Amino acid sequence: MPEHTAPKPVCRHCGGFPVVVITTGTRRRDGSRTTLRVICKACQGTGTAPAPQQEAASRG
Repeated sequence: MPEHTAPKPVCRHCGGFPVVVITTGTRRRDGSRTTLRVICKACQGTGTAPAPQQEAASRG
């Protein structure tokens, strides 16, 4: 019987797209474009939200 795992929550900052490539508009000698790779700082490139912090069960 297959095991099912619960889906991880998607990062609300990047919407699940943690790494994007942005073109700078500059071209290299061979004609290709210069790009920048940008990683979401909130999830460190995982695309998932961190686990919610659980409050202490007893307060006193």
